[in-house]
Amino acid sequence: MDTRLTAEQDEIRRTLRELLRARCGPAKLRAAADTPAGHDPLLWQALADRLGLPGLALPERYGGVGCSVAELALACEETGRALAPSPLLATSVLAAPLILALGTEDQRAELLPRIAAGSLTAALAVHGPALATALALTGADDTYRAGDGRAGGVQARRAGGGWRLYGEAGQVLDGHSARVLLVAAHTGGFARSRTLLFLVPGDAAGLVRARQSALDPTRPQGRVQLRDVRAEVLGAEDADVRPALGAVGDAAAAVLAAEAVGAADRVLERTVEYAGQRTQFGRPIGSFQAVKHRLADVYVEVQAARSAAYFAAWGADRGERAGGLALAQGLRALRRAAGEGIQLHGGIGFTWEHDAHLYFKRAAGDELLFGPVHRLRDRAAEAAGLFAVGEVAV
Repeated sequence: MDTRLTAEQDEIRRTLRELLRARCGPAKLRAAADTPAGHDPLLWQALADRLGLPGLALPERYGGVGCSVAELALACEETGRALAPSPLLATSVLAAPLILALGTEDQRAELLPRIAAGSLTAALAVHGPALATALALTGADDTYRAGDGRAGGVQARRAGGGWRLYGEAGQVLDGHSARVLLVAAHTGGFARSRTLLFLVPGDAAGLVRARQSALDPTRPQGRVQLRDVRAEVLGAEDADVRPALGAVGDAAAAVLAAEAVGAADRVLERTVEYAGQRTQFGRPIGSFQAVKHRLADVYVEVQAARSAAYFAAWGADRGERAGGLALAQGLRALRRAAGEGIQLHGGIGFTWEHDAHLYFKRAAGDELLFGPVHRLRDRAAEAAGLFAVGEVAV
């Protein structure tokens, strides 16, 4: 693995950082997060027009840039630094790869070019707080079910030559604003129980959506209710969607790890800067050895998380499944960097007016959605065979 950035990768990082510095400062970030959609549509279109960010990892034949997961992770490292609220995670990291992997050629040709252009946003809707399970981050591929009979989740039934969905999915990233939904639904009853993904337009009859209050305001979530909604199967009806969900989950975890590293790096920078300005007993608090040690420990942890995230992103296109472990490392680094940032900022760090709490909420919110850290590590150890029981020779 060559850890040096190519000229193209360095340009992506530089251009995106400049754009976000100008268009997503603290005041604009809070204003965008407070809108009904939870993001700034003008910023999203600027990211599409100037960088092709929505289609960065999509093939050129569908209007994308044709880059790999590594470039997408580098881009998300920069959006993580700014905590930029955007449909990037839901649309380009989760939904678009599933359409590319499972969709028919007609479905790909219809949806992917619009996603790459930034004119179409998408969201993956799964039952309840089961996103990490669906993406095989905290359990094996065969443990996920879209619903439990008629007791919950989203159910699918045939009707009039098509499919109808009914049920509810909560905690859907951008589920309240996405223009198309990929809904995981349970079908086949108990005898032939299986999970399929369905395409549902955002304006479909019987679809009821609302934004939910979430711990992290920069990661908007919605509740999706489907009341006998007409839907189209994504891809073939006999396809097994779980391997695709697992592959997308690992790549998404690598991207999320890079995003967490960017956020941790930024909050550490701000804390170091503040420690050099705030004086106590006639000297900057950053000159005290105890403070230096705490910041040095955070720096080491952030750099280790960056190495893990880069390796996971590099390996995602090569069959290396290291995303979950890298995500665990990234979330741990972000939580610690944000926690130390709040404490070392003193009283101001605990106020809602300061940005430190936004980084802490990002760490805690992502753990609720994609973790927690110990389950991510357990799954990685299980996948590596570390918990396998060997046969005892007689």
